[in-house]
Amino acid sequence: MTKALEGVRILDFTHVQSGPTCTQLLAWFGADVIKVEKTGEGDATRGQLRDIQDADSLYFTMLNHNKRSITLDTKKPSGKQVLETLIKECDVMVENFAPGALDRMGFTWERIQELNPKMIVASVKGFGPGPYEDCKVYENVAQCTGGAASTTGFDDGPPMVTGAQIGDSGTGLHLALGIVTALYQREKTGRGQKVLAAMQDAVLNLCRVKLRDQQRLERTGVMEEYPQFSDGKAFGEAVPRAGNASGGGQPGWVLRCKGWETDPNAYIYFIAQAPVWGAICKVIGREEWITDPDYATPRARLPRLKSIFATIEEWTMTKTKFEAMDILNEFDIPCGPILSMKEIAEEPSLRETGTIVEVDHPVRGKYLTVGNPIKLSDSPTDVTRSPLLGEHTDEVLAQLGYSAEAIAALREERVI
Repeated sequence: MTKALEGVRILDFTHVQSGPTCTQLLAWFGADVIKVEKTGEGDATRGQLRDIQDADSLYFTMLNHNKRSITLDTKKPSGKQVLETLIKECDVMVENFAPGALDRMGFTWERIQELNPKMIVASVKGFGPGPYEDCKVYENVAQCTGGAASTTGFDDGPPMVTGAQIGDSGTGLHLALGIVTALYQREKTGRGQKVLAAMQDAVLNLCRVKLRDQQRLERTGVMEEYPQFSDGKAFGEAVPRAGNASGGGQPGWVLRCKGWETDPNAYIYFIAQAPVWGAICKVIGREEWITDPDYATPRARLPRLKSIFATIEEWTMTKTKFEAMDILNEFDIPCGPILSMKEIAEEPSLRETGTIVEVDHPVRGKYLTVGNPIKLSDSPTDVTRSPLLGEHTDEVLAQLGYSAEAIAALREERVI
């Protein structure tokens, strides 16, 4: 069975997280991803947060599966010649250098087009065109400038970033879609193009419901599904932090379950969805709420949500989060246990679907990684280990037409 992107060759000039997330996804779909790393050093994350001495860190291995690694000193003339050959032979170049770095290397968009008019150049940058486009950006900066931090946390506390890497990995996923789209368009036009994913833009795209709420707030001055409404607090000019309230208009909250005193994750997310309100009332022993005018309709319940969830929590605290979920799902009541990373790592169903994968590495041994979150029926993903530094240099150069003697000369010159 062929892979979806088989035959597509990616020149991977990415490092750390945002770019490698993108290129790993393309590799999982079958693209030949050639990761170009600095001679003698490699991607900075090979040594960051290292848990086994002299082994590539999990930070690196979990973002660079299914790729081939070559080392190359592009500052030397013969190194630039190798890079020019790679540009001619590849379909896509992906980079997340600091702004202007590629130009300073001598590989402007115009120069790349001269070498390969069909080349797609895909870039992750912190910001799009504007006053901040030359600024460096990291994960939490992107969350703050993209609207996530100002709307995350509780209203009596400071802005907060999320544990999900929506700035780095989120932007990488956006860029991968842009690349595949550009490849599709190239089939019609025969031309390459530039693809840009700005981290601020990607985070904002994931925060679109908050931009929706900003406009609602400006028109009405109040948002009834936010906890500030049931608390009787005045709304300000901007969308406030809403704690664990649902962003979709369905009232929801995180509730304690049995064992919460000692287990920091003994909680469940509970959604008081209108179509199952009667079932909720029966489960928690408050059937009188079904007909009580103060509780019978969604609008009547809005100013009472805090006390409603407190009552529901009295019931959830008598059950473990898994017991509560089993009971609630019998009645189609939307809910979900708060799963720790330990519980996720040990969940058999995630292993069976390839969402969690065990990989064997020649230096660090076996480790767990996240597999492809996107499943294609005709292009199943096989997760292979990340490459050792420069592991495929000779192999790739030979495929580009370099003789053994020429490769040896490059190595002698320390170009590779």
